[in-house]
Amino acid sequence: MRLEGRVALVTGAKQGIGEGVSRVLARHGAQVVLTDVDPGVAETAERIGGRARALVMDVTDPGQVEEVFAEVGRVDILVNNAGIYPRRRLVEMDEDFLHHVFEVNVFGMFRCCKAALPGMLERRYGKIINMSSVTGPMVGTPSGGQTAYGASKAAVVGFTKTLALETAQYGINVNAILPGYIHSPSAVGLRGGDRVSAEEAMREFGYKIPMGRQGSPEDVGYLALFLASDESSYLTGSCIVIDGGNTLQEEYLGPYRPLY
Repeated sequence: MRLEGRVALVTGAKQGIGEGVSRVLARHGAQVVLTDVDPGVAETAERIGGRARALVMDVTDPGQVEEVFAEVGRVDILVNNAGIYPRRRLVEMDEDFLHHVFEVNVFGMFRCCKAALPGMLERRYGKIINMSSVTGPMVGTPSGGQTAYGASKAAVVGFTKTLALETAQYGINVNAILPGYIHSPSAVGLRGGDRVSAEEAMREFGYKIPMGRQGSPEDVGYLALFLASDESSYLTGSCIVIDGGNTLQEEYLGPYRPLY
């Protein structure tokens, strides 16, 4: 199996992309530690099965991050997925709101990388995968309200590139994934409508995307699998978009209904 003998730690793993990534990594041989601020992450680990276990960790708490990484010990693969995306227009935003977005989306990533890196540097091996977004580094949202979120995800890209350069000579690969629209529990309601069921609304929303559907958490998981595997040993500092071709559109010409 591609990740046999490797230990992976995934943050924000209770549901959505974090769960999908954890499931794929475990399926391909990794011992996966799912972490989340929500104790319900234990149920997610139980559903994944024997190669998974769960620990509660709040990435905004430096002491808790240090304790969890000390308990886990060796971490070969770190997936910084924990993130929030509340919407608030800049003129309505207070400092606490801005700080909280960055505490989770940016500083949480800093803390986890800092905790994992000493062991990776010593072993001359490590895979760090940071979850950014197409929002911020590439596009904005017409409805607005995502200046804090977009800025935080752009920061993830800058962090990824500079850390990749800092650690390349130690055999450590640092890359970022930039998802577009992913069908996950947290997205239901944001993209739905009153006239149809949530699932039908999500399916209809997917027809706006050239591939005719929203991505799944497992789609992101398989990209993470490649970045976590030895097949990606010569890839570092890369920021890879996974969005079904959505950001390729200069003009929307849909709906794009799948022909397969």
